[in-house]
Amino acid sequence: MVNYSFGVYRVPLLIAAVAGCCILAGCSLFRGVPAAPPPVAKAVPPPKPVLPSPSATHRFQIEAGGSDIVGYVQKTVVGKEDTLPDIARRFDVGYEEILLANPGVDPWLPGVGREVVVPTQFILPAAPHEGVVVNVAAMRIFYYPPHKKGEPQVVFTHPIGIGKVGWKTPEGTTKIVSRQKDPVWVVPKSVRDEHLENGDKLPGIVPAGPDNPLGAYAFRLGWPSYLIHGTNKPYGVGMRSSHGCMRLYPEDIAVFFDLIPIGTKVTIVNQPYVFGWRDGTLYLQAYAVMEDDSREWSKNRKRLLANLLSPKLRRRISDHDSEIDWQRVGELAHAPRGVPVSVTGDHAGIDEVIAQSLLVENTLPAGSNWDGKSELLVDEKTYKEMLGEQEKPAPQVQASSQQAKVSSQ
Repeated sequence: MVNYSFGVYRVPLLIAAVAGCCILAGCSLFRGVPAAPPPVAKAVPPPKPVLPSPSATHRFQIEAGGSDIVGYVQKTVVGKEDTLPDIARRFDVGYEEILLANPGVDPWLPGVGREVVVPTQFILPAAPHEGVVVNVAAMRIFYYPPHKKGEPQVVFTHPIGIGKVGWKTPEGTTKIVSRQKDPVWVVPKSVRDEHLENGDKLPGIVPAGPDNPLGAYAFRLGWPSYLIHGTNKPYGVGMRSSHGCMRLYPEDIAVFFDLIPIGTKVTIVNQPYVFGWRDGTLYLQAYAVMEDDSREWSKNRKRLLANLLSPKLRRRISDHDSEIDWQRVGELAHAPRGVPVSVTGDHAGIDEVIAQSLLVENTLPAGSNWDGKSELLVDEKTYKEMLGEQEKPAPQVQASSQQAKVSSQ
């Protein structure tokens, strides 16, 4: 007989075991899925600092107490489409000024995001603070409007283009004898001869209009053949690019035309080294010596520097001669940057001055004469052509001094 006891007693146990496994399995099937770890938060870069907007630096109130310095040095950041001439025009400085302040920077590819110096601080030239004063070495014009006794004195300043090598802008004192809107250019024979040598035949008379090198406004001086005028080539402002006249950006001469009366005194000086006091400290603003400056600066610099000063400034510097860091003076003169730097006391040198200067937004300054759109600048090729013109010697015969109309440019 077969024994079924194993089945009788073991089957219920086996069923119980299987049921237990199913229950355990069911528990694991209904257990919650572990949550994924939270994503690692990425560091958020700090917001870019909001830069202050620049202010126009062409009109200043001269500080009471005899300060010789106006304006302030600025820096800005090169934009995507910017060249140095673009930034110069925007901030109302000249071509050579901005190049001098930024040595080693390519004017056409300055580098997006690079900080560049905008030299908008000026030591007033050693000349009477009256009428129009031009410092040809700085390629800059200053105008001191009449003011009543007790009222603060104001000065306007703009970059200018001046006479190229062989066509020097004269120095001395004269006055404005007339002014003309939409001037006609009577081309001097010497200028026509120069252009003819280069294969460019000029007419005897150029009517008013966009092709007239005198621009839309002109002041005629007591020196025949020399003018202060606008230009149809604004890229020549801040360069030695004229036949002796002084040319301004179109927007600047337009304001001057309504501001400066006939009979105003005009003083033209050549001061590559300009000294000035502020708050008891003596500063020097050094520019490049023009290549046709006949003074031997390398040999007699200290004596020549003294000759540039007004008698009052000369006496004051003489009283403080022992305090002047003449080594720093020599270094600034040897490597000019067109930025005022202290030469007395324990004050910042050129690198510190630039490092501490105000970084501003690269936008058209509030109150600017320019609208930022009209009469834009040109390309590198045209600039190089203009630079090449500076190197060509002038004919021996200068412009006639008896031209009946506006004759030089």
